[in-house]
This record gives sequence, structure tokens and C-alpha cells, in this order.
Amino acid sequence: MSRTSVPPVLRPYLDELVRRTRAACGPHLVSVLAVGSLALGDYRHGRSDIDVTVVVDDSLPHRSLPGLARNLTHPALDCPAAGLELVVYPAGFAARPSDAAGYLMDLNTGPSLPERVSHDARESHAFWYVLDRSLAHQAGLALYGGPAREVIAAPRRSAVLTALRASVREHAEGEGHAADNRVLNGCRSVVYCRTGHWFPKRRAAGIVAASETYFAPLLTEALRSFERPRESALALPGEEVGEFLAWAAGRVDEAVEAEGGRGGTPR
Repeated sequence: MSRTSVPPVLRPYLDELVRRTRAACGPHLVSVLAVGSLALGDYRHGRSDIDVTVVVDDSLPHRSLPGLARNLTHPALDCPAAGLELVVYPAGFAARPSDAAGYLMDLNTGPSLPERVSHDARESHAFWYVLDRSLAHQAGLALYGGPAREVIAAPRRSAVLTALRASVREHAEGEGHAADNRVLNGCRSVVYCRTGHWFPKRRAAGIVAASETYFAPLLTEALRSFERPRESALALPGEEVGEFLAWAAGRVDEAVEAEGGRGGTPR
């Protein structure tokens, strides 16, 4: 990944994150990848999280990971974004398609994120990690080591669609999610179902608004809110948000059913 691909405000932080990860993992480190909005070219400072996927050799001593978490946790490493979401996978797991969570460590930290570190993948809903690995395979940008497509296998389409179904329903409940992000996540889910490709949330909203004019005013407001810092997001009409997310869930359900009819095995 070229340094010019990273917003200047993030370069020192990501350089130090890689340095500390290399120090903790040593020769067992395979790759450090920028994923999420950074990989899709849609990072919004003050709004977006920094999403990072780390791949390590299966022989990495697990005692290395708590120290890595301590060294990366804000403010031990001062996060300049809303938060850092970092997941560590063993290389053997990451290299094959899976609908499991499968991580060795999941760290959430930063000024606007609740602190969380997990070393047991059974503690988490698998769908988040299936979606992250699907996006990483398509668009992940190497900060260190091997390129994303060589170290992260693409999950099966049936697994991704099933994960999207769970994600849309999670966002429909609204717990812990800003209304604009719930709407834009729904847009990206629908566009993935149509195209099999991950788009930035803002571009996905434009695609949906062009084809579904009924929802265009809501999507315009969601985009306007998404330009603001997380703490000053606009209030969106709850009934309209719920109606849109129900529509998006229906489109995902249709895609899951169609995949099953083609011989897929959604689980």
C-alpha cells in the first residue's frame, strides 16, 4: 500500500501500529491490512473507524496477543480516528473460505468506541467477521506483508448473503448504531446483493437512490448527516428509517432465497 493512499492524518498512527505489531509478532507476522472505509477510499475523519486485519502464522505463541492489545489500546497508542477495530486471524484459517468468526483476537478501542478485547471467537456473532473478510479479500490494502487476496480467502457468496441478512437485522434494531450509518449500511448490503461487489457506503446510497426514488429523500438526509462528526449526526425520522431497513432486509432475503435455488447452502 502506497503511503499516498493513506490520509496524511493517519500515516504516523498506522506506521506505529505496524511497528508495534511487528515487534509483538516477530517472524510470525504475515500481513497487516487496511480494510473497511480506508480500503474502499471512503474514510471520513471524525466519523470513520480505522479497520485493520492482521494475519499471523499459526505457530504464533498466543501469549503474544495480550501484549499486542495493551500496546495498541488507546491511549497507549493515541488513536486519531473515532476508533480502531483490529482483528487478528491465524493464516491457516484466513486462507480458506469459512462462515465462522475464527479470530485469535478482536480489539475495539479509541475515543468513540467502547473498549473491548476478545481472544475467544465463540464470544462473537460470526457474521461481522464473514463480511469483513469478504471486503478484505476484495479491497484490502497491505500496510505490511502479503497482499490481501493471497492471505484472505473470499467467503462463499451464500455465507456472505446469510451474514448480510444478520447484519441488516442488527442495524434495524438500532442499538449502538447511528441512524445514518444504519441506512447507509442497508444501501451497501442491497448493492452487494445486486452486484456481488463491495461499494463505499456513500456511493451505494447514490446507486440505491437512483433506482428507488421513493427512498431518495431519506438517503439524501442520511448522506448529509454522514458528513458530520459522529457526535453531531442528524436525527432521521424513525418511521422512515424502519421502513427503509425493512425494504433492504426484504432484498437481502430475496438474494438468499435465490442463492439457495441455485444450489447454494446458506446456513
